[in-house]
Amino acid sequence: MYSRFHNLVVFFAVKTAVVLVILFTAIAVEYRPAVIPARSTDLTGWQTNTSKTLIFIDELTDAGPGKDDIPAITAPEFELPFDVLRWLPDREPVISVRLGKTTKAYPLQILIWHEIINDRIEGVPIAVTFCPLSYSVSVFKRTVKGRRLTFGVSGMLRNSGMIMYDKQTETLWQQFTGRALVGDMAGHKLEQIPAQLISFGQFTQSCKKSKVLSRKTGYHRPYGENPYIGYDDASSLPVMFKGDVIALLPPMEKVIAVAVGGRAVAYPSFLTSSRGVINDEISGVSVAVFHNDGAVSALDRQWIRNSRPTGSTAVFLRTLGSHRLTFAYDGKYFIDMQTRSVWTITGKAIQGPLTGKQLTPINHKNCFAFAWLVFNPKTKIYK
Repeated sequence: MYSRFHNLVVFFAVKTAVVLVILFTAIAVEYRPAVIPARSTDLTGWQTNTSKTLIFIDELTDAGPGKDDIPAITAPEFELPFDVLRWLPDREPVISVRLGKTTKAYPLQILIWHEIINDRIEGVPIAVTFCPLSYSVSVFKRTVKGRRLTFGVSGMLRNSGMIMYDKQTETLWQQFTGRALVGDMAGHKLEQIPAQLISFGQFTQSCKKSKVLSRKTGYHRPYGENPYIGYDDASSLPVMFKGDVIALLPPMEKVIAVAVGGRAVAYPSFLTSSRGVINDEISGVSVAVFHNDGAVSALDRQWIRNSRPTGSTAVFLRTLGSHRLTFAYDGKYFIDMQTRSVWTITGKAIQGPLTGKQLTPINHKNCFAFAWLVFNPKTKIYK
């Protein structure tokens, strides 16, 4: 039988209101000035070096499942887009990752049950990760100082965010930030790779010859079913959250968030979805935030394919060669005002003088507001 740990945790927490949530308006601090001693060293069954830590061990929350009870995938198989049409509807969300000339799609209907995919693209070891409780997508390079790591799901949370661990040293890592918190690798940070959360239909339109993660994972799970029914709700509260919620937005409101040059900006999804595009400047860098119709939520209805639409998002540089572009939205595509070229949600020009050109993606988050703000408390909320 497949594991129902996640479903039980969320159902119990939400339906019975036994939710470990602390609501304060104080500012949370993500990084401490130096490595500090732990208050507790009790990580039974772990080989983690707890003498090296950036946090107090009691900041970690036991989420219910134990180590590897949510099994990360270490030998992923892939199929062509045409071959997955029988089980992957156009509206379902996928993580689109591009390295070099290769692009792959990782459906959330699979990530929601495994949370980590250890993969390679063009020979580069990567980890594609999704934390349902924060709705955080993070894609990292798995090599740190020449050492290739393989990641698993620890079964622990911090600030209602997944704690990963590497199987080589059993160091504990924060999935949201890529920062090693406890163990031999404490203080190191994984290099993040830009990724997009878009619909499968949009992915196939832009990447017809690319590959899609297969359901042939070696595990029996009800792929396509959502074990967190109703969790994507802006009026609700995060579960198992010990941090401080900063009262700038409802904690479960979705944001598209970016940090550039030490300055962070969060764009509320209700604003980006109504405007379609926002042209902005962050630390002197010209950026464009795209949001159009496309993907549905992975955490709404029992079956993801029946969930409400939340759209697809992206953040790109607005500079392209000698051009500094300003974008408008026509209800489907993005039009730059300088050349009148037409652009897709994936940042590719399909009509006009710039046809074939590709915008440069920027690392960003499309996540619940509480998750971004607890790690970036000085964030400006775009209005």
